[in-house]
Amino acid sequence: MGALWAFVGVAALVIVTPGPDTALTVRNALLGGRGAGVATAAGVVTGLAVWTAAASAGLAALLVASEPAFVAVKLAGAAYLVFLGLQTLVHAVRGRPPENGGHGPAHLRSRAAFRQGLLNDLGNPKIAVFFTTLLPQFAPAHGPAFLTLLAFGLLFCAMTFAWLCVYSVAIAHAGRALRRPRVRRALDAVMGAALVAVGVRVAVERR
Repeated sequence: MGALWAFVGVAALVIVTPGPDTALTVRNALLGGRGAGVATAAGVVTGLAVWTAAASAGLAALLVASEPAFVAVKLAGAAYLVFLGLQTLVHAVRGRPPENGGHGPAHLRSRAAFRQGLLNDLGNPKIAVFFTTLLPQFAPAHGPAFLTLLAFGLLFCAMTFAWLCVYSVAIAHAGRALRRPRVRRALDAVMGAALVAVGVRVAVERR
């Protein structure tokens, strides 16, 4: 039980620290409301679940050990973040395309938001490093280590989903103020620049 609470504490600290997943969830919640934010969170968690299974099976360690593969995945993920950031900046400069006869902002479909969250997380090999270094510390000395690692990884996924949903709900509650054209364009500019900055940071960071 002590190992469980220790893991929860470490995981909570990591999850609440803003990063690419948080930036993308906020951006999509601003663009498409609570539904898009929650869909993004679901995509992020699906990607985390894939990394969890890979780390538990020892496959993620192969990626971490292979410098070319690690760099390729990292650059692909960074490029995707920069692309989304530039796309958001373009919307901020041009304004959003009209919908429903010119009333209301363009809507980000949940399917697209889910896909963005999934690709963003799968393109972040730092998660593979995190899981391969953190999870084994909580594995028992005796017993089925695979199942323990998988359980802790899935708990991390659940905590991440809950936290990102909090962001989405908070933004949805502030919806009226955020729907004002000037405010929305300013927020788009900020979030676009933030995504580009995060993408560049991911690209240049070492392990």
